[in-house]
Amino acid sequence: FTKSFFKFEKRWFSFVPCQMTDLIYTEKELVQSLREYIKAEESKLAAVKSWANKLDALTRVSTSDPEGYLAHPVNAYKLMKRLNTEWSELESLVLENPSDGFISNMSIHRQYFPDEEDETGAAKALMRLQDTYQLDSEAFSKGKLPGVQYNAILTVDDCYDMGKTAYNDGDYYHAVLWMQQSLKQLDAGEDAVVSKADILDYLSYSVYQMGDLPRAIELTRRLVAIEPGHQRAGGNLRYFERLLSKQLIEMNQSYQPPSEEPIQLGTYSRPQDHLPERESYEALCRGEGLQMVRRSRLFCRYHDGNRNPRLLLKPMKEEDEWDSPYIVRYLDMLSNEEIAKIKELAKPRLARATVRDPKTGVLTTANYRVSKSAWLEEEDDIVIARVNQRIEDITGLTVTTAELLQVANYGVGGQYEPHFDFSRKDEPDAFKRLGTGNRVATFLNYMSDVEAGGATVFPDFGAAIWPRKGTAVFWYNLFKSGEGDYRTRHAACPVLVGSKWVSNKWIHERGQEFRRPCGLTEVD
Repeated sequence: FTKSFFKFEKRWFSFVPCQMTDLIYTEKELVQSLREYIKAEESKLAAVKSWANKLDALTRVSTSDPEGYLAHPVNAYKLMKRLNTEWSELESLVLENPSDGFISNMSIHRQYFPDEEDETGAAKALMRLQDTYQLDSEAFSKGKLPGVQYNAILTVDDCYDMGKTAYNDGDYYHAVLWMQQSLKQLDAGEDAVVSKADILDYLSYSVYQMGDLPRAIELTRRLVAIEPGHQRAGGNLRYFERLLSKQLIEMNQSYQPPSEEPIQLGTYSRPQDHLPERESYEALCRGEGLQMVRRSRLFCRYHDGNRNPRLLLKPMKEEDEWDSPYIVRYLDMLSNEEIAKIKELAKPRLARATVRDPKTGVLTTANYRVSKSAWLEEEDDIVIARVNQRIEDITGLTVTTAELLQVANYGVGGQYEPHFDFSRKDEPDAFKRLGTGNRVATFLNYMSDVEAGGATVFPDFGAAIWPRKGTAVFWYNLFKSGEGDYRTRHAACPVLVGSKWVSNKWIHERGQEFRRPCGLTEVD
C-alpha cells in the first residue's frame, strides 16, 4: 500500500512550483473562456430572440394582406433577400449549438427557398424599374413609389448588396448608384454591418469604370484616409493619378477638381444595350410620348360578332384603342368568377415564361421576358372552353388551330421587352412544328388591375394600353395578304407596383381562309 501510494504521490507532484503556478493561471484562463462561452451563448440567444421578434412583427404585417404586401417591389426583393441570405445566417447561428427541431424544420423548407440566382434576379428587377420609371436610388430606399400601401425601406446593407450584385455582373452604372446611396445613408448615421471602407472600395472602382477619373481619385483618397493599409487602395490611387495625368497632357488640359454634387440618377449615362427603341419604349411605359389617336368612327359601340347567336342578346362592349393598326378593347370579357377559376387552374402550373426560338422553333427562356406562365386546355375546365368559344365569337376567327390559352403572371419588375408575336421571313421555322401557319392575331385578356406600371405599349406608333381587369384587347399581327404588320411590335412594361395577371390566345392562319379572306395587295 505504501509503495503504491508513493508512486501516486510522485506522479502527482511531478510539476515544480512554477509550473503549478502556470496551471493556476491556465485554470483562470479556462474560467474566463467559460464565461466568454456563456456570454456568447447568451448573446446568441438574445440575437435569436431579436430575430424572432423582428420576424414576428414583419410576418404579422405581411400575412395580413400577402398580395398587397408583395405588390411593393422592395418588399418582394427583401423577402427574396431574407430567405436566401438572412435566414441562412440565422441557421448558421443556431447550428453553433445544434437544435434538432430547428434544423429539421429548415431542411424541410429549404427546398422551397429562393437561391442566389433568385435574389440576384430580384435585385435586377429593382434596377430595371429604376431605369424604366426614372426613379433614383433614394426613392427606392425610402419606399417612395406611387400607389404604395406599405412603408418598405432599404438599409445601408441592403443598398450595399444591391450595388454588389450590379458590380459582380459588370454593371458599374447601377453599382455606382447603389453604393452611393449606401454611403449616403451611412454618412447620415444609419447603423450598418458593412464598413465605410468596403463601400468606398466598390464605389471608387465603379466610378473609374464609368470614366470619371477625378471623382474616382477623390473617393480613393477618402478610402486611404480611413484605412491606410488597404490592400488595393494605394495601388489604385497611384494608377488613377498616373492615368489622369497622362490624359490631361494628351488633351493639353489642366486639372479640374471633381464636382461636389453627389452622384445621382443622371450623373452618368446608362450604357446602351441590345434594344434599339429602349428610350421610346421606356418613355411610353412612363406615359410619356403618347400619340393622340385620330378616330373617324365611333369611339365605343356594341359588338355582336356579325349577329352571332351567342352575342345577340348580350353583345360585347367595344372600344377603339387605335385606328391603324386597328386595336380594339372589349369590356366585361371575363367575369370575376372566371378570372378566379383561371388563376386557380394556372397557379400550380406556373413556370418561367418561354419564348419560341426563331431558328429551332423550340420554347426557351429569355432575359427579355420575365414572368411566370402556364398553358390551359379546354379539358382542364368548362371555363376554359367557354372563354375560347367567346374569343371565337368575338373575333369571327376559328380557335381550333390556335395555341392553348396562356396565363401569365408578372410580379416585381416583370416585363416582356419589345417583340413581335408573328414570325418574320428570316425565321420561317418558328411555328413549323405546330403546322398551323403564322400567328394571325393576338387576343389579350387583362385579369387584374395594376397600381403602377404594366402597360402594353407599341413603340412604333406611340400607343400605350393600360390594364383594366376583365377587359381584353385584340389586334391583327398579319395583313390579309399574310405579310407581317411590323407596326405591331409591342411590349409589356415592367410592373412597378402590384401584380399583373393576363391570359392570351394566339390565333393562327390555318382555318381562317374563308373567315378572313386574302387581300388583293400586300398591305390590305
